[in-house]
Amino acid sequence: MVQVINLTKRYGQHVAVDQVSFTVEKGEIVGFLGPNGAGKTTTMNIITGYISATEGSVKVDGFDILEEPEEVKKRIGYMPEFPPLYLDMTVQEYLNFVSDIKKIDRKTKKQSMEKIMDMVKIGDVRKRLIKNLSKGYRQRVGLAQALIGAPPVLILDEPTVGLDPKQIIEIRNLIKELGKDHTIILSSHILPEVSAVCERVLIINKGKIVASDTPENLSKRLGDTGRLSVRVAGPERQVVKLLRELPGVKSVDSTGAKEPGTVDLLVEAEKDIDIRRPLFHALSRAEYPILQMKPIDLTLEEIFLQVTTEEREVS
Repeated sequence: MVQVINLTKRYGQHVAVDQVSFTVEKGEIVGFLGPNGAGKTTTMNIITGYISATEGSVKVDGFDILEEPEEVKKRIGYMPEFPPLYLDMTVQEYLNFVSDIKKIDRKTKKQSMEKIMDMVKIGDVRKRLIKNLSKGYRQRVGLAQALIGAPPVLILDEPTVGLDPKQIIEIRNLIKELGKDHTIILSSHILPEVSAVCERVLIINKGKIVASDTPENLSKRLGDTGRLSVRVAGPERQVVKLLRELPGVKSVDSTGAKEPGTVDLLVEAEKDIDIRRPLFHALSRAEYPILQMKPIDLTLEEIFLQVTTEEREVS
């Protein structure tokens, strides 16, 4: 659905985007991440046709952004981090205006607007001036304008900025629902949100794509150590001492007791060593029952920090 091929953007001597290539398939929800100044927003602006590339190409549904920009823009709904709202319009006036710009059929325009306002839950403020709305409601209006015209591709830049926790969950569920009918590129600094919504992540750093995969696969490939969360029935001091003496164990840290007479531990192994069996046998011989044991994958935050603070590329 979206093909980015050898995309480069230079500002004088500064290379903001450097030979970036990736594909987003139809119906996929992809998280697009990167630290400030990494080239993330520049890439999204090129995909939407807002700015032009120095080199490379972007195709949306087979149409080239340079050769057929109008066809591409018909197929993209874009919500920038700060939506370009007309503050002296009411919500309904603004969405009507956007519908006219997008050349929505007059016969279906009202029904389409009603459906979108209901979807993003702004129907109750339709007659209010946008300048009098909260930040959260303004974000919703920005999302609504991106949905007008039912574009097959949605590009959402920080869609939940300014929302309260309840609203974030609502928008997150809405994005998941939209993913059934749309291809979505989602940029967010709230990484747990990306983990909850996106099937795949792209991480850009210093203008280059440094990681592209599912969070689960990236965790497996980047994790240098195995980490286990273990709950053991036994005295904390003796259990910790026993496990620290096991060959291959890098560290053992107590995280407290969730049940009477037990201790919860975070056990970290040396690289490429599976300590589950030795740990089981050692605790069994000491007659300290294991009540719970599960592996701990790298979080998306840890993956992000690892690939953006080291000269490391994973794709």
